Amino acid sequence: MTKDHPDARTALRTLDVTLANPRADRVRHVRALSGRSARSRHGLFLVEGPQGVREAVRWADDGAVRDVYLTPAAVERYPEIVDAARDSAATQVARTGGGAGALRIHVATPEVLETMSPDAQGVLAVLRAGTTELEAALSGARLVAVLSNVRDPGNAGTVIRAADAAGADAVVLAGESVDVHNPKVVRATAGSLFHLPVVTGPRPADVVARLHEAGCQVLAADGTGEHDLDDLQDAVGQGPSPDLAAPTAWLFGNEAWGLPPADRALADAVVRVPIRGRAESLNLATAAAVCLYASSRAQR
Repeated sequence: MTKDHPDARTALRTLDVTLANPRADRVRHVRALSGRSARSRHGLFLVEGPQGVREAVRWADDGAVRDVYLTPAAVERYPEIVDAARDSAATQVARTGGGAGALRIHVATPEVLETMSPDAQGVLAVLRAGTTELEAALSGARLVAVLSNVRDPGNAGTVIRAADAAGADAVVLAGESVDVHNPKVVRATAGSLFHLPVVTGPRPADVVARLHEAGCQVLAADGTGEHDLDDLQDAVGQGPSPDLAAPTAWLFGNEAWGLPPADRALADAVVRVPIRGRAESLNLATAAAVCLYASSRAQR
């Protein structure tokens, strides 16, 4: 977006730099949200970069976005973020009458944004960390991704993004999985965190029990699986279970050790992704994308 764009000029006229001191208390408090203890204490988390913030102000739960911070250059380059934030703020004020909880838009110097987060790229938002109940997320679901004890934030975020792209209805981070509000997870979702329900914390066994109650078959993805994913794709709608066209939850394990026997035993079937080359294995996020898209195609 160029500086001659009328929306950009209007935004710059009506938003003044309000934060210029990198050592201010507000800057320190925002920066602290990169740590889990501060996130847990305040119930807030960071969204860094224009893509994530753009999706947050458009799609996050009503009232979740508390503050949006932009440099003057970002205000000029991303007027659509400013417009969406203003619309959200106006909606909140109309509903609640304003007050301390209403969304605020702040223009800050590049030094302030860099201090708040070196990954902000001139745009940063602070959101309230809400919770999604498992039963509500699974109601009517036909495609779900379940991560069991997945610790790597990049993998977890990428699976959420892949699940969103494949049209999944929900993602569940079960067991001792990484904090979904870890900044690296949020960045890796590229905004998909705000497009579908993401549930955190339940035990894998409890998740599987709820999935079965919701009418989903549970397929564990594991290299030792007795079912070949290609064979299942060829037999969609033609044979006995597992049928990829049926409502399905895919269960994925830890990056290093995969799914332990106890988790594999929870599933209705264990499925392997065929490897035809010399690769030893597939990255977790890659395998998840392949499995989710196989179900998505079969259910289409």
